[in-house]
Amino acid sequence: MSKLKGLGHFHGKTHILPLQVYYEDTDLSGVVYHANYLRYMERGRTEFFRLAGISKMSGLEDDEPTAWAIRNVEIRFERPARVDDQLEVHTRLTGISGARLTADQRIYAGGILLTDGRIEACVITLTGKARRIPQTVRDLLTPYIDETRT
Repeated sequence: MSKLKGLGHFHGKTHILPLQVYYEDTDLSGVVYHANYLRYMERGRTEFFRLAGISKMSGLEDDEPTAWAIRNVEIRFERPARVDDQLEVHTRLTGISGARLTADQRIYAGGILLTDGRIEACVITLTGKARRIPQTVRDLLTPYIDETRT
């Protein structure tokens, strides 16, 4: 896999993606719309993968096309983000097994926790059948697994 250019940086095994809240991210009160936190988390995972050397689709093509899919999301909202806030999305890979990947993701503003989330993603065919995570992808992600819970 070629070296990809990604955004953010790693602090140990945690990827940190800085984001800015724009007016378009908010509701009429200037508070970030709840579904946008999932978008921020997706961006965090995407940039984690890129900096680890993985394109979202690269290495997933086998005998039939496959893709990452979210199997489970758990999110707890602590405080709201507001227009013009500078956010950080922290992504920490917590496990890889077979076709599944798990990660903890937290979003902060000024060091204050806004959301705490966990995702489980898997590799599936375009017809919905589970597939193992390719060994090349597994090899690139394994050094980033952090099983400690903070």
